[in-house]
Amino acid sequence: MKNFFGIYARLPRWLKIVLTVLPFAFLIAVYISVAGQRHQENPDDKVTPTLRQLAEGFHRAATAPDRSGKIILWSDTVVSLRRLTIGVLLAAVVGILFGLHLGVMPFFEATFLRFVTFFDKIPALALLPILFIALGLDETAKVALIFIGMVPTITLDTYLRAKEIPQEQFVKAFTLGASDFEVTYKVVLPQIFPKALDSVRLNLKGAWLFLIAAESITATEGLGYRIFLVRRYLAMDTIIPYVLWIALLAFLMDFVLRWWVKKGYRWVEQ
Repeated sequence: MKNFFGIYARLPRWLKIVLTVLPFAFLIAVYISVAGQRHQENPDDKVTPTLRQLAEGFHRAATAPDRSGKIILWSDTVVSLRRLTIGVLLAAVVGILFGLHLGVMPFFEATFLRFVTFFDKIPALALLPILFIALGLDETAKVALIFIGMVPTITLDTYLRAKEIPQEQFVKAFTLGASDFEVTYKVVLPQIFPKALDSVRLNLKGAWLFLIAAESITATEGLGYRIFLVRRYLAMDTIIPYVLWIALLAFLMDFVLRWWVKKGYRWVEQ
């Protein structure tokens, strides 16, 4: 038992699989138990639908068209993923490039570092009313919220990664005739890019939070909009499948980014 729980424990593959499944199985078992008990006390309970009711709710959302002929789950997913993808891509490109220049070039560091650090402390959701007033209630404000919420953190993390590059590499590159541009984009950027992708990956949860917050207020389509719409009717048989669907989408996005870093940058320590 000491070796089993120790730092140098060597767990067989089958045991790793069992231990991975165990927390999920425990959570499902607890939910089934609570739902069964509540439905025994009140067969019309809406707070904890049974697994059958959850399956029916998901099937209804995934197959039954609404009055406009759209299947709401897929329609909401496409709309939300479009907003999220645009916001995350813009935040990733701007944050990585800006952080790179902050970490490499003293002029950018002296001018913008304190500003970015200060801006990073402002809760992005506090800016939501300002964005709606300034940009309107259309897609621009929703994408802008995701962008503003992610950019400062990605920028500062990329800055820290760039500052970790030894100065000896700069000296050697300049000795070999490299320009400032070449040092920045051919020496520093390739080394910090995998870790910058990790920063983007770890900020995806925040991106989903900003998306759902924006959709819950002003959208007419989207996963966040649908959750807050059916909340009025206590439709937990729809809310819970939607939450699980969002979690699955977020997990898949995280998996793809981790796979990209692992396969494309094998030299990076995992």
